[in-house]
Amino acid sequence: MYHITMRSMLYLLIMGLLIYGGLVLFLYFIQERMIYFPTRNWDGTPADVGLDYETVWLTTRDAVKISGWFVVAPQAKGTVLFFHGNGGNMSHRLNLLQNLHGMGVNTLIIDYRGYGQSEGTVSEQGTYEDAEAAWQYLITEKQVAPDKIVIWGNSLGGGVASWLAQQHPPAGLILSSTFTSAVDVAAEVYPFLPVSLMARVRYETAQRLPHIQSPMLIIHSPSDDVIPYQHGLNLFEIAPEPKQFLQISGPHNASWLNNSIYRQTVERFIRTE
Repeated sequence: MYHITMRSMLYLLIMGLLIYGGLVLFLYFIQERMIYFPTRNWDGTPADVGLDYETVWLTTRDAVKISGWFVVAPQAKGTVLFFHGNGGNMSHRLNLLQNLHGMGVNTLIIDYRGYGQSEGTVSEQGTYEDAEAAWQYLITEKQVAPDKIVIWGNSLGGGVASWLAQQHPPAGLILSSTFTSAVDVAAEVYPFLPVSLMARVRYETAQRLPHIQSPMLIIHSPSDDVIPYQHGLNLFEIAPEPKQFLQISGPHNASWLNNSIYRQTVERFIRTE
């Protein structure tokens, strides 16, 4: 009986390890599908909310064609380069474009490869190539000086924005509702997995902040239901001076710029950088 019990326990242990290993391998190979949620069809354009804009087509260094919109504000006081989060596409950010237009700044927003009408398949390195193409468009085609560009990344877009700001110092960097790293978020969701070893998609935002010399505005809500508030606090602690922290309210995808106090803080940051 003793030998049978030991044999059964060994069998269960081996089966458990095989199942666990299979789960790790499965998640390793499908992780992009768990992070990126693009949609192809536009729900509208800036014209639908009364904005003048140009449709922009950019070719990245690795020869992928991506789309964007350049929204023009009369007598603009600066330019915002905006990177959206992991879901939808840029047509779902029309409210933000309206608000930025009302602040008197031009805005370039792009869809990452695989999003909206952009070609290709999304990946972490691919989003960096897309960001680089957008930056080059502003400084070469539009001839905007780097010290007149504020880079803004929301949610996953904060990982993209921080990478670009390290490569090309902007007038300012805004990180709203973003994470210290994609690895940290995954480790909180899957504490039973060796996430740091598995992760191919990393977006190491916190590691980049000490190397960014531009003023920063960190924005986060204690009620964020996707990326915990502590991530925003940690980013603010890591960021070098000069820096500001803006506490907002509401869930992760709330249209908080409709609040006048929040909007005024963002507007002052953008128009003084």
